[in-house]
Amino acid sequence: MAEKYKRTDGRAYDEMREIKAKAGVIKNADGSAMFSFGDSIAIAAVYGPRQLHPQHLQDPSKCLLRCTYDMLSFSVNERKKPGPSRRSTEISYVTGKALEPVLQLDAYPNTVIDVFISIIQADASTRCAGINAASIALANAGLPMSELVTAVSMGKVAGNILVDLSKDEEDYRGEKIKETTDIPVAYLPRSDKISLLQLDGRIKVAELREAIKAAKKACLKINEIQREALKKIKE
Repeated sequence: MAEKYKRTDGRAYDEMREIKAKAGVIKNADGSAMFSFGDSIAIAAVYGPRQLHPQHLQDPSKCLLRCTYDMLSFSVNERKKPGPSRRSTEISYVTGKALEPVLQLDAYPNTVIDVFISIIQADASTRCAGINAASIALANAGLPMSELVTAVSMGKVAGNILVDLSKDEEDYRGEKIKETTDIPVAYLPRSDKISLLQLDGRIKVAELREAIKAAKKACLKINEIQREALKKIKE
């Protein structure tokens, strides 16, 4: 049974933090974007398609999508060791898998598209902020896409399903329910498909269904903000 829980910032359970998005933030990149959930800020830069070197990595049937996620050392209060970590390597991989379904990679054989995601400020939900920024940046680069990828971090805190967890909520331990469950979701609104679903913690099937339903609803709002950011850059 869920415990009574009040979000520290006063949000409703299905309410996201303030969202900001902007396309074309890096002049020298082929495409770029900023996306933020509250105090979590991601910057994405896209370069390519371009020739892939060394040559043995080339695929004659398609383009390689290479994503690099990096949480900068000054993005958190605690001193972070610079360089790639096991976590950043894993997030880089799943980010690529979340974005691949909307790209026409077979149109650019033997090439690479590099997506660099930098987290300049972190307060949870950074992988989802990064995916949202990368999706806008890919569109800003003029790459053919079937649709935008949207992402949001769901969670179960003190037995309650919440949208867009903050760091305080990720770390919360209830009186009886000590474990918080983190559920990053990437969603394709037009085709109604999920391109990323991760689960860290325990959850019942009915609760997971509830979380996915709430994630889809939140992602529709995120999609509107992404599209508006791209519209502004064209004006």
